[in-house]
Amino acid sequence: MILFLAFRPVAPRRPAPPPCRRKRTFLTPYRRLFAAPGALAFTLAAFVGRLPGSMLGISTVLMIATVRDSYALAGAVSATGVAATAVAGPLLGRLVDRQGQAKVAVPAVVLFALGATAMVLCVHHGAPAWALFLCAAGSSGVPSLGAMTRARWAALHRDDPAARHTASSFEQVVDEICFMVGPALAMVLCTAVFPEAGLITAGALLVAGTLLFAAQRRTEPPPHPPAPTGHTPLLRTPGLRAVLLTFLATGAVFGSMEVATVATVRSFGDGSASGAVIALQAAGSCAAGVVFGALPLRGPAATRFVAGVAAMALAVLPLLTADRLTSLAPLLFLAGTATAPTMITGMTLVHRLTPAARLNEGMTTVYTGLLIGISAGAAAGGWTVDHLGPTSAYTTPATAAALALAAALAGWGRLRMPVRVRTEPARPGGPSMPW
Repeated sequence: MILFLAFRPVAPRRPAPPPCRRKRTFLTPYRRLFAAPGALAFTLAAFVGRLPGSMLGISTVLMIATVRDSYALAGAVSATGVAATAVAGPLLGRLVDRQGQAKVAVPAVVLFALGATAMVLCVHHGAPAWALFLCAAGSSGVPSLGAMTRARWAALHRDDPAARHTASSFEQVVDEICFMVGPALAMVLCTAVFPEAGLITAGALLVAGTLLFAAQRRTEPPPHPPAPTGHTPLLRTPGLRAVLLTFLATGAVFGSMEVATVATVRSFGDGSASGAVIALQAAGSCAAGVVFGALPLRGPAATRFVAGVAAMALAVLPLLTADRLTSLAPLLFLAGTATAPTMITGMTLVHRLTPAARLNEGMTTVYTGLLIGISAGAAAGGWTVDHLGPTSAYTTPATAAALALAAALAGWGRLRMPVRVRTEPARPGGPSMPW
């Protein structure tokens, strides 16, 4: 029996079946993104706090214009808030890098709440105009939750460029959703409820979202105290200056586009459709952002950035030919599709050009430039409509897009240069930081 078993041919063992792998789908990069512990929690909290960012300006304007019957005063107060934000934003971003997100965001949002409450009381009780300007300046120093969420993604996926690309795309989509929903919600609250309802709701959401976001401590990037020798100003980085200038002009495209669309739709005799038509541009950007985030990275970021700005400049031109609502609507959606890839790639460049220890400051600086551009573009767009008529309304965004392309092309060489990394002296008990 033993000899029989020894000389019996042995049948080959069947190989074990390979482990079942989930088929890659369009949403696979996003599933992998949110598989990181704590990612969904800080994203949801940040959304609650980011939505009010698109409500504050229009809520303030509608509240003051309705109660005081002065759009001039409302616009001036709103402009004061934008100017204060432009000054305070990068400074708060630097504090966040040095002290940590929670330590800066919580006291800052408390100060915002006090300023916003004072604004509502001053408007309601007829305080002098100078008090409104003080309240606007005092309630504008709020850390950028958008910049802080991007910093968390960068920390979670510091060694995974593909995941950072998907995260940047997702964040751009969130921005577009906020700017689709926020202004409409503010208008409904201020006109259908009572004039102060928009600012009160926005303030409550901003405080709640910021506190919830700050409570997510396990995903918070560690603070980076300043080097003993101090920091070189970020704007001395040539590549970063190129991105900032391009974003300034891009913001002017956004600000003037909204004014131009409202004026054009009214000239067609259907002003009530302005909100829905404006939302089409954001919808186009959302769709492009989702698709762009699922695609693999190809080519240098500088080349993708210039290509995106060029596509944006070309996509604005057909708007000059729109002569009815049915032609304007799809052209706005098409114009929006070039926005997200440009913004996403621009923030990728900011991440590459900015030292890790100053990432919040770098992103806040660039977003502040975008905000200034939006305000300037809105003013320029209004001037164009008043002096040249609604038929020339899209001249301003087309000009701003051409300036954005010129800025991107002028800085293309700087953006393609390899980034030299030097190292800050190591802190006691901690690793050195690239700078």
